[in-house]
Amino acid sequence: MSNQLDALRTLTTVVADTGDFETMRAYRPTDATTNPSLILKAVGQAAYRPLLDRVLRDHPAAPLAEQVDRLLVAFGREILAIVPGRVSTEVDARLSFDTQASIERARQIIALYEADGIPRERVLIKLASTWEGIQAARILEAEGIHCNLTLLFSLTQAIACAQAKVTLISPFVGRIYDWYKKAAGADWDETANAGSDDPGVRSVARIYRYFKAYDIPTQVMGASFRNVGQIRALAGCDLLTISPALLGELAASDAPLEPRLSVAAAKADAPEWVASNEVVFRTHLNEDAMATEKLAEGIRIFTADAIKLDALLE
Repeated sequence: MSNQLDALRTLTTVVADTGDFETMRAYRPTDATTNPSLILKAVGQAAYRPLLDRVLRDHPAAPLAEQVDRLLVAFGREILAIVPGRVSTEVDARLSFDTQASIERARQIIALYEADGIPRERVLIKLASTWEGIQAARILEAEGIHCNLTLLFSLTQAIACAQAKVTLISPFVGRIYDWYKKAAGADWDETANAGSDDPGVRSVARIYRYFKAYDIPTQVMGASFRNVGQIRALAGCDLLTISPALLGELAASDAPLEPRLSVAAAKADAPEWVASNEVVFRTHLNEDAMATEKLAEGIRIFTADAIKLDALLE
């Protein structure tokens, strides 16, 4: 292989974690993921301002929520003209604890895509991995609307998503790493917590092994990376969504890249089966301080950026 990014493509589906079209053209990912923070960053650039201006010009009387969704879909439409696979478009994080409102917003987003001639098979609706978000995904999946459950920090959340027959989950790596590093303070040993020993990497690998051992069809897409070592340690995962800077680092390296995760290895050492329902979900999530804190923090961050996006449109 000419570089590590090309080598990674042979093991894992590469996804671009950005709203920047030029990055996608440069690194040729299969899919792309977006969120309010990435879209907000993009529309702040002159090159992407026409998308926002077009929404305001063509739909001046539309409710604000519809204008936001039209902007997200406008980005998604442009992205799908570049990537051959799917784009993830996120439901407003302020609806993370409202199942019915999340369902209605997801249906509106899909309707806007389909009105533009884009089939729903090319779109993943992103929802937070709260109990309410997962139940919204259960209903949407039954309607043929495929979902990507994000802000996922624990096996408990992942199993609930599998039971809901979610298409794809995005377990986070970097934010887990951040939490454990902050908690350790001066005692943190970077070398001892690198690569396969990174706490975020261990979490995603555990979910991957569980899903493959029990033939769960939900796809696992590692997300939120802080360094290329985390990516290399998850080579072989179903998908990995990677920021432009780290895509560049991988493309610039010609060091060998070995597979680290495989279905065969997962089946050879199957973990114990875990039963789950709402009570188990809420109890286990509550007992996991890291997952509880990072889920809440992630919703607050995405909410803050959604409010800024509203203000920009207003």
